[in-house]
Amino acid sequence: MTTQIYFASNKLGAITNRQLQLMLDRFSLGTLISSEKTAFGVMGQTMNVSSSTGDYILKGNPLFPGQFLEEKFFVDYLHQHTTLKVPSPYLIDEAEDIFGWNYSIMPRLPGTHMNTPDIQLILTTEDKEQLAELIANTLVELHRWKVAQFGEFDPLTHTVRPFEGSYRTWLYSTIRYWINDATKYSIITTHDLTWVEHLLQSSQDVFDDLDSPTFVMGDFKPENFLVHKNNDEWTISGIFDFTTSYFGDGIADLLKITTMYLANGEEDLARKFLSSYFNSMEYQGFKDRFRVHMLHMCALVWGCAKATQQVTWDEELSFAEWAKRFTEFSI
Repeated sequence: MTTQIYFASNKLGAITNRQLQLMLDRFSLGTLISSEKTAFGVMGQTMNVSSSTGDYILKGNPLFPGQFLEEKFFVDYLHQHTTLKVPSPYLIDEAEDIFGWNYSIMPRLPGTHMNTPDIQLILTTEDKEQLAELIANTLVELHRWKVAQFGEFDPLTHTVRPFEGSYRTWLYSTIRYWINDATKYSIITTHDLTWVEHLLQSSQDVFDDLDSPTFVMGDFKPENFLVHKNNDEWTISGIFDFTTSYFGDGIADLLKITTMYLANGEEDLARKFLSSYFNSMEYQGFKDRFRVHMLHMCALVWGCAKATQQVTWDEELSFAEWAKRFTEFSI
C-alpha cells in the first residue's frame, strides 16, 4: 500500500482530554498537560500531546490497514542501523476502544521545519549551502539500506511484496497512469504524449539494468524533517512520516528538494544538493533515471494543480514545455 498516492486522508476529528489521558495511561506516559493539532500535519492525522513525561505525537485514523505497522518497521530499522534521528520508540495500539480507530504514539522530535518563515528569514547563504549538503548526506544514509527485492513492505507477512512484472514496468505504468489521469483536467496534446514516450523509451535500458533495490522514503520534503542549529552547525534533528516508503530507486527521493530550490529560484542550491548526493553515491545512469522520476512528479503536480485550479505557472505552456524545465535540469 505504500506506493499508493493519497490526496486526502481520514482526519482525527474531535478528541477529548479524557481520551488522550486514557491513551497516555495505556502506555504509562504520565499526566496530560496540553494538546494541539500539528501545524504541518497536512494529512490531518497527527496531534502534539504534552504530558508529565514528555512531548509526543499522536498519529491516528489510518489511511489503510497496517499503515502504522509499516511505519514502525521502517522507523525501527532506521533507528537500529543508522545514525538518523527518527521517532523511536514507535508505539502502536491496535485496539479501537479509545478513539474508534487504532493509532500510534511516538516521541516529538526537536527542531524546526526549514521552510518556515522564521527560519527562512535568518538563513544566510552559508547556512543554505550547509543545509543543502546536509540534506543530501541524510538521503545518502537513508539509501544505503539495500534489500534483495524491489517492492512494498507487507505488514502482514513482514516481507517485501514485489512489484508486478518489474520495477521499471511498475514505474512506467504509474507515470502513464497519471499522465492519462491529467487529461481529465487539462489539455495533454499528442505532442506531449510523444515527448513522454520518447523520454521513457530512451531511459528504458537504464531501469532494466537496475539490480540493487534501495529504501525510498517516498515523501522526502521539508515538512517531513526538522533542522536545528547548535554552535553554528546545522543538523537534521528528526525525520518522520514513512507512510509512502518502499524499495526502489533512491533517486526518486531527490525530486521534492530539487523542485523546492527551483521554485525558489535557487538553482545553485539545487545543483549543490544534487552534486553532493551524486558524489557520495556515484549512480550509473543518474541523468536518465533522474529525468524519468522527475517526469513522474511533474505528472502528479500538473494533474493536481489543473484539477484544483491552483496553477502557479503560465497557463499557455503545454505539459511538455512546462515539464522540461524540471526534467532537463542537471548538475
